[in-house]
Amino acid sequence: MRCRIYRVAAAVAAAACVFTAGCANRATGSVAADVDLSRMRSFYVVKLPADSRGVEVLIRDNLVKRGFKAASGPEVPDSPIEADAVVTYADRWTWDMTMYMLELTITMKNPADNFPFATGNSYHTSLTRKSPQEMVDEVLSNIFAHASEKKAASEK
Repeated sequence: MRCRIYRVAAAVAAAACVFTAGCANRATGSVAADVDLSRMRSFYVVKLPADSRGVEVLIRDNLVKRGFKAASGPEVPDSPIEADAVVTYADRWTWDMTMYMLELTITMKNPADNFPFATGNSYHTSLTRKSPQEMVDEVLSNIFAHASEKKAASEK
C-alpha cells in the first residue's frame, strides 16, 4: 500500500514539473548604486555579428521611443563612442512549433572603460512567450523602473 502511495505521489510531482515547465518566466533589471540613468541621454547599441534578426534595431528603436538619442551598429574597437552608454545584448532563441526568443539580456556599459552598470533579463518559455519587441520593452522597462525606484528611495 505504501509503495503505491509513493508511486502516485511521484507521478503527481512529475506531472506538475512537466505542466509548469512550459510556463516559466523571469524578468529582472538592476542598476549600479552609483549610476543615475536619468542623466543618460544617448546610447549606442552594438550589433552582435551573428544576429540576423535585427535585435539591435529593436533595442535602438525602443530607446528612441523612450525619448533618448540612440544609434546602432557594429562594435568599433579602439574608437571613442559618442554616447553616454554602450548597450550590448545576448539573445537566445528556441524552437517550439515556431522559432521564438526564449531569453534576452541587455547590458549597459560605460563607454570609457566598458564597465557594466545596468543589466536586465527576460526569460519566457513557450506558453508565456512574447514577441521580440515585447521582450526588449520588458527588459528596458525593468532597467529604467529599477533606476527610478532607486532614485526615489535615495530622495527620501
